[in-house]
Amino acid sequence: MKKPVIYCDFDGTVTEKDNIIAIMKTFAPPGWERIKDRILSGEISIRKGVGELFSLLPSEQKNQIAEFAVEQARIREGFGEFVSFTRKEGIPLYIVSGGIDFFVHPVLSEYGPFDGIFCNGADFGGETIRILWPNSCDESCENDCGCCKPSVIRRLGHGDDYFKIVIGDSVTDLEAAKQADFVLARDLLLEKCEEWGLPHSPFENFLDCIETIIKRTGVKEQAC
Repeated sequence: MKKPVIYCDFDGTVTEKDNIIAIMKTFAPPGWERIKDRILSGEISIRKGVGELFSLLPSEQKNQIAEFAVEQARIREGFGEFVSFTRKEGIPLYIVSGGIDFFVHPVLSEYGPFDGIFCNGADFGGETIRILWPNSCDESCENDCGCCKPSVIRRLGHGDDYFKIVIGDSVTDLEAAKQADFVLARDLLLEKCEEWGLPHSPFENFLDCIETIIKRTGVKEQAC
């Protein structure tokens, strides 16, 4: 039986709500909602849109924004148990996020270490916040993703002997889902998995994820 490997989204998946949207609702001047709508409609790329969103925020607000992002983040039920489960069963767990390092890393710090955390960065050296893209699209992707999840998956290089599981909820997870053997999905990602006929299961919390992974992979049986 193939060995499971998990690529898990952060915003709206590990956390109950999208942290970028929460930041924008609290700090951004008028105009951010139009940018958000253009991202979701596909009118502009995720990379362009997220860059535009954060360019609305002055760098001098760095501390307030970072503190708010960490304090308001609510972890989805069962995540701690899920991380413990993957460690016990020896399942590689990667966090692959379109979020920004200044809130992704602090929020995850009490649950780590992980096999890897991939997300975007931030430069506060200018007048407004500039987003950095250390995980941009490779030559196989032309979607200008920002943090390109399928490119990260390809770079990690888990071959055909692995059972690739993607966990996510939104537009940033759509292309990664197409590379998965199985998808645990919520919200928009769930709708698209149903539309595209991808092997998937819905989830409300990470206890659901544990149950489904056991059923789909037989990992408990392997461990016995």
